[in-house]
Amino acid sequence: MSKHQLLGMSGSLRKDATNRFLLRNAARLYGDADYVEADLNLPLYDGDLEDAEGIPESVARLAAQIAAADAVIISTPEYNKMLTGVLKNALDWVSRVKPHPWQGKPVAVMSAAGGRAGGERAQASLVAAMVPFQPKLVIGPEIAVAGSSKEFDADGILTNERYEANLVKLMGKLRAAVDQS
Repeated sequence: MSKHQLLGMSGSLRKDATNRFLLRNAARLYGDADYVEADLNLPLYDGDLEDAEGIPESVARLAAQIAAADAVIISTPEYNKMLTGVLKNALDWVSRVKPHPWQGKPVAVMSAAGGRAGGERAQASLVAAMVPFQPKLVIGPEIAVAGSSKEFDADGILTNERYEANLVKLMGKLRAAVDQS
């Protein structure tokens, strides 16, 4: 059997964002897979732009990455009690691409945030935003890394054993969802 294709999407554009670190740890714990991180630095969704120029190349590339992936992992910080605008914008753009790349796609969501709840509300809003796309959401155990700037070492490795144990379980469930597809 060939390696799984795993796509990571971070709701933060920062190069050293803890959500990128969390995604990389998830990919490591997923096991034997080819992992790619998507670039969500996209133009703001604008229906006039879409009418005039069609789907931007960067959006088409993201949609193709989603379609080609066996599974997608998404991690978002919490901005004002919601998922980030960067992530919502990416979801809005990809929703305009036909055929819809999310349908039936195994997807796991997680968050890392500076606050004590670790982005729980961001995850809830992300799940709500994903429902119309009809992916195969892999739910639980919930990964919400609180005080995230203190939970990764200098190399971006997750240091909290409880978070890592739950991440192992979630990635096992995601791998099983891919194998059942």
